[in-house]
Amino acid sequence: MVSMLISTGSISPTTLEQRLDKRHYQMFFVWFSSNMNILALSTGSAGPAFFNLGLRDSLVIILVVDIVSCAVPAFLFVVQTLLTAQTLIPLFLVRYSGRNWEPEEWCKRASLGGIVIIGVLSLVVRPPVTDYLLGYESVAWVPNVIAFVVMLGVGGRHLRVSDYPTYPPPSASTVISYMTFIASSVVSWCTMTPDYGVHHSAKASSTRIFAYTYLGFFCSSITGHSLGAAFAAMAPAVPSWSAGFNHGENIGGLISAVLSPAGGFGKFLVVLIALSIPSACAPTMYTFGTSFMTIVPVFARVPRYVFAIISEAICYHRREAFLWDTRQHSQYAPDPPIRSIIGYWSSAFAAIVITEHLVFRRRNFEHYNTEDWDKPKKLPSGIAAVLAFVGAIGIIVPCMSQVWYVGPIARVTGDIGMLTGFVVAGGLYLLLRFLELKSVPGHNKY
Repeated sequence: MVSMLISTGSISPTTLEQRLDKRHYQMFFVWFSSNMNILALSTGSAGPAFFNLGLRDSLVIILVVDIVSCAVPAFLFVVQTLLTAQTLIPLFLVRYSGRNWEPEEWCKRASLGGIVIIGVLSLVVRPPVTDYLLGYESVAWVPNVIAFVVMLGVGGRHLRVSDYPTYPPPSASTVISYMTFIASSVVSWCTMTPDYGVHHSAKASSTRIFAYTYLGFFCSSITGHSLGAAFAAMAPAVPSWSAGFNHGENIGGLISAVLSPAGGFGKFLVVLIALSIPSACAPTMYTFGTSFMTIVPVFARVPRYVFAIISEAICYHRREAFLWDTRQHSQYAPDPPIRSIIGYWSSAFAAIVITEHLVFRRRNFEHYNTEDWDKPKKLPSGIAAVLAFVGAIGIIVPCMSQVWYVGPIARVTGDIGMLTGFVVAGGLYLLLRFLELKSVPGHNKY
């Protein structure tokens, strides 16, 4: 009974004999459901509400960024799925997934009672990942899609292009900053996507796996982001929407106002939207555990559900911190910094992993020695990865633009910390890994 209801599994590799699941289409739904929710709407709405961008500018940025950024988590998912070890990729770089802190995206928008309900639901649907969680994610998108269609149906008459309020022309730095914000919401998934294909058959083609994953991210992200931007941009021109949105401080209020013409059914949809948030929370809570379990061996002995409970406790604490912060600033003030900071380090992480796979593993999965996954002396030292990551932070800091800090480079260019972090981390790792292979004795190349 315990094994059925509570995930107690370790991070040990799954063998080819254990990888029998051929339902690779689940890789579409797990990421489609994780992003087809109110969190994506909130991200898109930041364009008009926080960055003061008009509809056209917001939609163009969303389209371009989503097309490019969705490829990053999809690529890392392919690499991990065609291997045999859960969380193998990050072992040469100390892995502590920043994406796991993003449950605060829903924590900070919910009451204490709502957090308890959502937290319990997230615990219920998360274990074990290949059964309950993936099965749940295969259908979790349905209520949100219905709600979004109804929103368009009852609110579409206000969404005429000619009726949208006029926004000032954006500066280049504003455009770049919003691009970073949108990209952060997608790229930050790359630190956790590897955890969700280790029980599926590794015989599927990489193209097929990439297509499922990329489309799952892209279809949900661009839909949610675009809807959020569209309704937020029109909110100032519709009194009921403006009151619900409260000057950009209440995305839930905006959704409720848009659905109000539907009466009781609209209120029912608002409840469904709120209760579907575990589709994003459950994966992060699961990966929160596997991230800790890869840091030091002693953590690997702790049952995974313990870390899930810890992640809930952190969420409750973050809600109180957010409530204090919103007394000082707008609701969106703490949101972009948190999201962007996660994106900064996630982009550096992705660059290092991609460089390792393309250059040093030569895109050959046989070059990953999964049998030695728990033997540090037979693994790459990780020195190159750590130094490249630290070097990337050195360029990210002067290039970052946040409410509480604007770097000297960012004052001119806008927030380019995520882009420069990716480029510098990849370049440094390429150089340092070559040096590591030649100068560090006693470590296996692969």
